[in-house]
Amino acid sequence: MAEAGIEPSVGSVGDSCGNAPAETINGLYKTELVHRQGPWCNMQDLEIVTLGRVDWFNHRRLPGPIANILPAEAEDNLHAQRDVLEMVAWNEATEFRL
Repeated sequence: MAEAGIEPSVGSVGDSCGNAPAETINGLYKTELVHRQGPWCNMQDLEIVTLGRVDWFNHRRLPGPIANILPAEAEDNLHAQRDVLEMVAWNEATEFRL
């Protein structure tokens, strides 16, 4: 992994906080979709249902912690904010050089 420039972990060694959000999502996925709606006839059926779940999770779910707006909309807002901040920083840096 090091040769390819891939980091082995998002957190520090022995730090369980880095993986906790991912494990929570995995647990919900397994409980709500895999086990509750299964058994599945084949892997393709599970893959199709998983894609539908990911689409719902990212584009139709209204989570309270982000003011009940769609996650995809929140991400678009974040990128728009970053674009504005980069433009302001660039303008200030250009003005400073003049």
